[in-house]
Amino acid sequence: MKKFNFRKVLDGLTAASPVGSSGGGSGSGAGGSVHPGGTAGAAGTPREEIQETLTSDYFQICKTVRHGFPYLPTALAFDPVQKILAIGTRTGAIRILGRPGVDCYCQHESGAAVLQLQFLINEGALVSACADDALHLWNLRQKRPAILHSLKFNRERITYCHLPFQSKWLYVGTERGNTHIVNIESFILSGYVIMWNKAIELSTKTHPGPVVHLSDSPRDEGKLLIGYENGTIVFWDLRSKRADLRAYYDEAIHSVAWHHEGKQFMCSHSDGSLTLWNLKSPNRPFQTTIPHGKVQRDGKKPESCKPILKVEYKTCKNSEPFVVFSGGLSYDKPCRRPSLTIMHGKAITVLEMDHPIVDFLTLCETPYPNEFQEPYAVVVLLEKDLIVVDLTQTNFPIFENPYPIDIHESPVTCTEYFADCPPDLIPVLYSVGAKHKKQGYSNKEWPISGGAWNLGAQTYPEIIITGHADGSVKFWDASAITLQMLYKLKTSKVFEKQKVGEGKATAEIVEEDPFAVQMMYWCPESRIFCVAGVSAYVIVYRFSKHEVNTEIASLEVRLQSEVEDIITPEPETNPPFPDASSQLPSLKSLSGSTNTVACEGTMKDSIPCLSVKARPVRMPPGYQADLVIQLVWVDGEPPQQITSLAVNSAYGLVAFGNCNGLAVVDFMQKTVLLSMGTLDLYGSSDPYQRQPRSPRKSRQFAAGLTELSDSPVSLELERCKSPTSDHVNGHCTSPTSQSCSSGKRLSSADVSRANRRGPGRPPFRKAQSAACMEISLPVTTEENRENSFSRSRSSSVSSIDRDSKEAITALFFMESFARKNDSAVSSCLWVGTGLGMVIILSLNLPASDDLRHSEPVVVSPSGTVLTLKGAVLTFACLDCMGTLTHQPYEVWRDPHSADDGDKTRKRKLVMHSPSSSQDMGDHQFAVICSEKQAKVFSLPSQTCLYVHNITETSFLLRADVVTLCNSVCLACFCANGHIMTLSLPSLRPLLDMNYLPVTDMRIARTFCFTNEGQALYLSSPTEIQRLTYSQEMCDNLQDMLGDLFTPVETPEAQNRGFLKGLFGGSGQAFDREELFGEATAGKASRSLAQHIPGSGGIEGVRGAAGGVIGDLTRARIALDERGQKLGELDERTASMMASAEAFSKHAHEVMLKYKDKKWYQF
Repeated sequence: MKKFNFRKVLDGLTAASPVGSSGGGSGSGAGGSVHPGGTAGAAGTPREEIQETLTSDYFQICKTVRHGFPYLPTALAFDPVQKILAIGTRTGAIRILGRPGVDCYCQHESGAAVLQLQFLINEGALVSACADDALHLWNLRQKRPAILHSLKFNRERITYCHLPFQSKWLYVGTERGNTHIVNIESFILSGYVIMWNKAIELSTKTHPGPVVHLSDSPRDEGKLLIGYENGTIVFWDLRSKRADLRAYYDEAIHSVAWHHEGKQFMCSHSDGSLTLWNLKSPNRPFQTTIPHGKVQRDGKKPESCKPILKVEYKTCKNSEPFVVFSGGLSYDKPCRRPSLTIMHGKAITVLEMDHPIVDFLTLCETPYPNEFQEPYAVVVLLEKDLIVVDLTQTNFPIFENPYPIDIHESPVTCTEYFADCPPDLIPVLYSVGAKHKKQGYSNKEWPISGGAWNLGAQTYPEIIITGHADGSVKFWDASAITLQMLYKLKTSKVFEKQKVGEGKATAEIVEEDPFAVQMMYWCPESRIFCVAGVSAYVIVYRFSKHEVNTEIASLEVRLQSEVEDIITPEPETNPPFPDASSQLPSLKSLSGSTNTVACEGTMKDSIPCLSVKARPVRMPPGYQADLVIQLVWVDGEPPQQITSLAVNSAYGLVAFGNCNGLAVVDFMQKTVLLSMGTLDLYGSSDPYQRQPRSPRKSRQFAAGLTELSDSPVSLELERCKSPTSDHVNGHCTSPTSQSCSSGKRLSSADVSRANRRGPGRPPFRKAQSAACMEISLPVTTEENRENSFSRSRSSSVSSIDRDSKEAITALFFMESFARKNDSAVSSCLWVGTGLGMVIILSLNLPASDDLRHSEPVVVSPSGTVLTLKGAVLTFACLDCMGTLTHQPYEVWRDPHSADDGDKTRKRKLVMHSPSSSQDMGDHQFAVICSEKQAKVFSLPSQTCLYVHNITETSFLLRADVVTLCNSVCLACFCANGHIMTLSLPSLRPLLDMNYLPVTDMRIARTFCFTNEGQALYLSSPTEIQRLTYSQEMCDNLQDMLGDLFTPVETPEAQNRGFLKGLFGGSGQAFDREELFGEATAGKASRSLAQHIPGSGGIEGVRGAAGGVIGDLTRARIALDERGQKLGELDERTASMMASAEAFSKHAHEVMLKYKDKKWYQF
């Protein structure tokens, strides 16, 4: 509550403060066009006119839903009546899945791995056993499951759990070989314990090992089958508290499965064998098979195979039983993939899997273990996939999976999120994507069909786009917190395939994943889509509903900064900063690889990294490549990866930049308009004085120095940049690692700016390529991660050769005032750099649409330069009323439409947002956000109206201007984990919450905001986490989530018949309550396990929130703890009394022995 009040106080303070004071230290930049906040001119008037409606009450952060495959799965459970599936993971998470749309994520606070899951069938509850030896009872009768009870074992380690159907007593096996019994309702241990030394024969000299299996007999609930790891099987009579029979096998047991009649059971063993046992003759198994073992010629036992980790034995009324098991393959085929074997009668079917099998379950028609099971499907949980096999068809086809669990089919390298996009897009994308559906799936309905899901109140369309390491791009329908794949685009299809053996002769700069998607830009209105790849290329796609067969147009662009000239390594070429490391060599190819110079002495020049297909290519309906633009090698130097990308369909232009400069391409005329180094963009407006460069030297010198590029010194220099420059979409985002060269002594303010640095060339050794260093190499050590952060924070190591590197970090096309004295808006390209500079380029487009395909477009610097602290991240434009102005766009039309015979059909352009039907007014606001601060400028006066220093100690990873509740705000995600929102245009802080520390570069690389208060990031390599920062959506979230539990009648048990009831099993009913209850079994030792009450869901949370009920809750917990301590004291007292009694008895015996003896008889 205090947090909200504090934010309201902030609102009041900032609203009452003078203009421009919200950030402190307002715009005192190096550029001459930046003025401190509150200056005269057009700046003062708009503030009174614009009524900002957003306050801190509109904002609240909460997670909404998690999509994708559970990362590192460990356990599997299924409720056969409710028909819901639960998956536990190594990170302590539980995912519960039902019908499509029913997907729930829960997390154990301890983070301990989930060992086993057990549903209370048709009760709306789930028991989880974790690696920290705790049992938890989850309430599934609410949309956000919560823990009702926990039981923490102190002296024993849990190895196996079993909960009989319709029972409230849970059997828990431990590593010591003991079996404990827990009451599910109270979550308290029963005093009834089956000790390992009572279960085995007294003559046995060795410990039987941990309990690996527990199950009650289908024939008699009063009999418990206990399997021990070393091969011992005990059939325990719960009533008489003794073993009815014991069986021994000389191979370790992995699992046990009953025949439904309860007379036979099957075991799987570590030598790949299956043994079938009969209760009447337990001395030895009456059948032993090694299904995948080779039969020896001399009639000996088949050779051993790999362990069969699990077996299930399911009977059918009208056919042979099914035996399903995992593992058991022969050792002589080491390359065989993990497999599931289905034995049905004499037929053996081996289903090979793409990933190792974690667990599997056979789904049966009945929940009763003593009836014919009638299996109909097998759910197989793999390390990276979930498969359901149809057992009702002889070829065992798999079901088509409706869940979005293939997000990680190829590692995700970047994401984009679009809320409230045009409503026709989703059906259109689905229609072209549906044509690529695979055939051969089962025709039955998906069997995991439990739960209920409503559309909810949120109805606007949402689309998520994911870019992947193999060059594929996936479009997902994300409406109403669900996720369904719409369409998949393979960008690698425009290039020739790399032939094996040509690796060293090609111009590739990335050895692994050369097609990895690094950046994406999508205009939903015009359906123009653009991709930047890791191999320094850009592809422009147009959308068409018609198939075409055409050649792919391509352009090559030389983009190499002339400042990158060779500097002779003389002593006087030291950096101008006294604290810089002057001992480090200043080499041209610091980040080049041994690839930079081709073998046989030939130098690579004017060749791209990849080859575009030269022949006509068939393009199916959907996104079709319109133009491929590739950066080329220049004088043996590889092209640098692209750090920024923007497209505008109304202008017909695509712009992209890297650490060398900027390129602007006309994709309508297929011509390069501009290819210029960053320094040249300034013209005479360069705010930094840079030293003249030495003339170009012989390139042989560079060739001779290339071998030094792998030295520790050069690598250290390479890493002295942002921790995210090679990882986060290629952007330079470090606050401390850029440098600029200057001939003068710098002030302290300038030095801090000089210490910021754009991304240099990455070391092209591995797939440290895509913004996906960690994705290509999934295991990133903590040490490396710390190094990348600490190095970026070190003092600037300035190499003269790299001083003037200024990456292009942000691009934005808009109708704006390019110069101070402009009276009307014109077409502009705003360019943001890694040094915090903003350059406005004027675009001179042909006056009429008829001339657009013939007359050239002229791009020229306007002379306007603005400055901020830190690398520029994003731009936006507001009209004079404070409404967000959308970029101009061309209304989509099919480029290959049948009725479009002539190419000269008029384009329909929308030049600014439809909301402002009146004239845009005589001024507008430009919103610019860098990794350190946000500024709002009034145009055309270029007055800095508002400035807000967002962070001093960290830096922003992502910033987006978004709409919320018919208003607009700036949403920021900081590297220290804070999510912040600022009002526009006044930049008042509305929200600042420490949500998620960036422990992983994956989060930094994939975090993105969108409209209506939504955001997402990749929480693991396989899962997308969505969240909201909108209070309204937080309030409505309960209505949007699916129900896990729905009222379903438990099916009735089959009538067993009079004779079967008379002769088929135990005549007496089994009362577990009488046997395990406190009255008969007594209390368990309090020191063995500790009961921890859970929150119990919403009601429990509300009860513990405050007031008298909260006090009562705390008092009850205190009483529980006091009672526990008293119980322990009571136990110690009883132990001392027993010890005293034993001592007294012993003393009495000694006294009786020697009572009548004389002293000389001793």
